[in-house]
Amino acid sequence: MTVRDDSGTIQLYCEKDSLTEEQFEQLKTIIDIGDIIGANGSIKKTEKGELSVYVKNFEILTKSLLPLPDKYHGLTDVDKRYRQRYVDMIANPEVADVFRTRAKAVSEIRKTMESFGFIEVETPVLQGAAGGAEARPFITHHNSLQRDLYLRIATELHLKRMLVGGLEKVYEIGRIFRNEGISTRHNPEFTTIEMYEAYSDYESMMNLAEEIVTRCAMATHGKLRVDYQGTEISLERPWRRETMHSLVKEATGIDFNSFGEDLESAKNAARGIKTESNENISLQACSSVGHVLNEVFETVVESSLVQPTFVLDYPVEISPLAKPHRRYAGLTERFELFICGREIGNAFSELTDPIDQRGRFENQIKQHNAKRAAMTKEVKSTEGKHEEDDFSYEVTLDEDFLTSLEYGMPPASGMGLGIDRLVMLLTNSASIRDVIAFPVLKIQQ
Repeated sequence: MTVRDDSGTIQLYCEKDSLTEEQFEQLKTIIDIGDIIGANGSIKKTEKGELSVYVKNFEILTKSLLPLPDKYHGLTDVDKRYRQRYVDMIANPEVADVFRTRAKAVSEIRKTMESFGFIEVETPVLQGAAGGAEARPFITHHNSLQRDLYLRIATELHLKRMLVGGLEKVYEIGRIFRNEGISTRHNPEFTTIEMYEAYSDYESMMNLAEEIVTRCAMATHGKLRVDYQGTEISLERPWRRETMHSLVKEATGIDFNSFGEDLESAKNAARGIKTESNENISLQACSSVGHVLNEVFETVVESSLVQPTFVLDYPVEISPLAKPHRRYAGLTERFELFICGREIGNAFSELTDPIDQRGRFENQIKQHNAKRAAMTKEVKSTEGKHEEDDFSYEVTLDEDFLTSLEYGMPPASGMGLGIDRLVMLLTNSASIRDVIAFPVLKIQQ
């Protein structure tokens, strides 16, 4: 018999003469694949030279009542693998290695943050206003307080309150909840690290992002070249740094700076761009040149950013929490990090002006409500609607956060990194569900 535990596998060698009659009977009639047993005896090699435990006695510690998947075919039903992860881990031992790698990466992230003098804090999961990102929140109700609360969609606004309170380097590794679509890159609950550092700007966050990812790669792989789905990814520093404008110009030949605030000209130029799938770029919800630029970037450029790339200087319209650029009007000091065509991180020099912040929040709410009104109109005129484009939820102003800014937040930079997507890269996993032990699934009929 072969036994397997966390440290590996070894063969048990059982001989009738060395066991009691009762134990030998148990061995023949009761023990089956999947049972958990304890055995002791001496070590020997069999005639074939295999290292074995020569069993003197054994005990059934746990009896398995359900049959395990067929030994030769393993567990191949993908849905069942996610639904019954415990069986998946027994049938496919390499699955457990993914979660060991994940634990190692998270541990390395903590060590890195501590080595730079950051302290870990915990902020509320249940919040009175869902802020720090634009996403549909989960809503729950607190009975004794008689009020609705939201599951957090970001940790940002509370971490910034800590900066106001005088902690200069803070971070949180935590679960985020967004009531949105499910895909190979999206799960309704996912893990991020968000960090904020006073008296720094987005340049220092780029250096920190490189540091975190390369240290995780070294801790899990021992090298900076990793294979992802057949493509070699080089994590050797420094990584490419390009502005959003120059990447879009490089891919399409169109310089969006030339349009100024002429929205119609920008839309007309975007309509002429050929996409890989020959689909039109969705411009209906674009209310500014910045929105059009971002739409073109997401549709045409994003998937081509395979090697690590920092995309810099996003338009102010799509960056409500970022500081205005010190040199270029209409832009912000913001970057997103892309690896394998996926966003891994998002960072900016933080906006500290409470008056500017209030104006941007109000503008964001106005834009959301306009989309909401347009969607309501569309739903009335057609039968169905697209879940991903559902703007029917309310966006509220976080007055307490604005109050905290009025007390004075030091100049700072902040960054959020998606831990699940980083682990996907480090474990060569095609889907986010492969790196989350128990992903959200549809109810089985």
